[in-house]
Amino acid sequence: MTASNARLKPPVAKKEPKRIEQLGRVRVDDYAWMKDDGWQNVLRDPSLIKADVKAHLIEENAYTKAMLTPTEALQARLFEEMKGRIKEDDASVPSPDGPWDYYSRYEKGAQHPVYARRPRGTNDGEQVLLDVDALAKGQAFFQVAAVEHSPDHALLAYAVDEQGSEFHRIYVKDLATGQLLPGPVENSSGDFAWSPDSQWLFWIFRDKNGRPSQVLRRPARGKPIEDTVIYHEGDEGFFLSVGATASRSWIVIHAGDHETSENLLIPAADPTAKPRPLEPRRKGVMYDVEHWDGRFVIRTNDDGAVDWKIVTAEEAHPGKSGWKEWIAHKPGRLIVGMTAFKDHFVRLEKADALNRIVVTARDGLKEHQIAFDEEAYALGLEGGYEYDTAVTRFVYQSPTTPRQWFDYDMAKRTRTLRKTQEVPSGHDPSKYVTRRLDATAADGQKVPIFVLMKKDTPLDGSAPLLLYGYGSYGIAQEPSFSIRNLSLVDRGWIWATACVRGGSEKGWGWFLDGRKFKKENTFTDFIACAEHLHAHGYGAKARTVAYGGSAGGMLMGAIANMRPDLWAGIIAAVPFVDVLNTMSDVSLPLTPPEWPEWGDPIHDDKAYDYIASYSPYDNVAAKAYPAILATGGLSDPRVTYWEPAKWTARLRPATTSGRPILLKINMEAGHGGASGRFDFLKEIALDYAFALWAVDKGWEKA
Repeated sequence: MTASNARLKPPVAKKEPKRIEQLGRVRVDDYAWMKDDGWQNVLRDPSLIKADVKAHLIEENAYTKAMLTPTEALQARLFEEMKGRIKEDDASVPSPDGPWDYYSRYEKGAQHPVYARRPRGTNDGEQVLLDVDALAKGQAFFQVAAVEHSPDHALLAYAVDEQGSEFHRIYVKDLATGQLLPGPVENSSGDFAWSPDSQWLFWIFRDKNGRPSQVLRRPARGKPIEDTVIYHEGDEGFFLSVGATASRSWIVIHAGDHETSENLLIPAADPTAKPRPLEPRRKGVMYDVEHWDGRFVIRTNDDGAVDWKIVTAEEAHPGKSGWKEWIAHKPGRLIVGMTAFKDHFVRLEKADALNRIVVTARDGLKEHQIAFDEEAYALGLEGGYEYDTAVTRFVYQSPTTPRQWFDYDMAKRTRTLRKTQEVPSGHDPSKYVTRRLDATAADGQKVPIFVLMKKDTPLDGSAPLLLYGYGSYGIAQEPSFSIRNLSLVDRGWIWATACVRGGSEKGWGWFLDGRKFKKENTFTDFIACAEHLHAHGYGAKARTVAYGGSAGGMLMGAIANMRPDLWAGIIAAVPFVDVLNTMSDVSLPLTPPEWPEWGDPIHDDKAYDYIASYSPYDNVAAKAYPAILATGGLSDPRVTYWEPAKWTARLRPATTSGRPILLKINMEAGHGGASGRFDFLKEIALDYAFALWAVDKGWEKA
């Protein structure tokens, strides 16, 4: 570092060695003090954070701000570019339900949407149901997680998070009077559902450790005193959700972790009935359920159906003994999801990293596909309210093609374009090219890579490369359109997304091959993608930045330790890097639920040793690390703030490269960052400015 930056001294975190003995193994954690023992209270009220921790985080933020001061004008330009690609007064395509069309829209300059409805098939008579921007005024963080009108159109329920901690309050509004009903739901996960008769509200309770543990029911116009616990989940590793089938014939409680699930049914005709399991949970068996044509339709991995199959069952005998195979398991064709309409059944499939929609008619059970011809594209179903309709809606996009909303007539097999995403500052798809590449992993597997760049970008290693990755929980990376990524691509960068194992881009087996005791495949796949790109002229070591968040941030930490030479910089957003300590702390919200994904190092010595072999925090060593930017949120219940804080504290004295290690903690937000659509872009602008700065070695310049 030279000139003004040379005088900046990074924070030096104090060391308070904590000896931890576990399963006969011993580790020493110098920075365990950064975890506030009252973290549960801090999630709800960040002002309660311990003074020494707060002081350290403030010092880290100040250092990062000072180091990146030369990029502030660039950050402002990036922000304005991204904002300029957003249609400020945008609106969703209306979704019909009975006499109304429901939609959301934004006012110019608004950070949050307006939810509204108008008489079906008209453009007049708007009724504003919820003005989120007005509610958010004066709030540092305000996010509405879910909005749902009652089936009789008389009430509106919405879940609010005012801290980013994901503890939600559910309000119910009388749409005739515009008044809120007294006694909102407290301590909710944000997930709720109306009974199809509109008489009851079902909701999920979060306990003090942030876990969804109970399903409660209250009268639609009820108060807390009338809440009734209808289901208690005894396994602290299971997540809960509640909803209704598309037919509105059944209310469904879904309980599950990453490898086992169970669905409990309540007949809509008797919403106060006791929930009963469709099929009792069996370890390793997952399933979900729809209701169509008077029977249950069940998507499951039972009997070795790795990429899932679909079976049916009669209402009177829903358990496995009554299951009849309908859509057989086909290796490599992942059945992602399904939905039902009165005369049609729709499923979403993925094969070789691309999606397709398959429609089956009730009359004759003939099926046909909706697919596209681009080399890389994303295709998804968009849910609606109505069951008795021949129209389903899907969204198509690609890295070069903005989102397009189509209404598809399943009977006539015709599609109607309802909306194309507008880019007010202009976008010419012909100036860009998207490609599908395949890297060869260490064990010979082909790892898909989606690439976006300008057509005139040279492939001689001179163009900077940003390589993005995730690779966990079976979440697939889709080749979608992003107004944000264009800010780098328009500057001559190549944007590449690595579809590493741990995701489901090539089927559920692709996920299983990158989890638990095969987690290292995720890291080596990402490294193979970087090497493949470099070998073919897509960037070079000194001009590549790696980018990932949450579990993808763990990937960033692992590849920093394994191959620090491959990157000019690494951006680790809310990174899950303290894996061994977190998976050994049963008080944390996600620890028991995450054991199927990572292993249980409390009771399983094999899991302990394997996690210890790659946990980014535990494997920091003296080596030439690239420039690193780690970010976090003080009220994040998923990846707690102390993970990136501890990681950067350990990295800084270890690195021998002289390149900066930076930490930015949002003191007013959680896992998803800022809640406003524009404020969020400022955080992305900081990330991208860091990438440009890292490749340009900005810390060496005045």
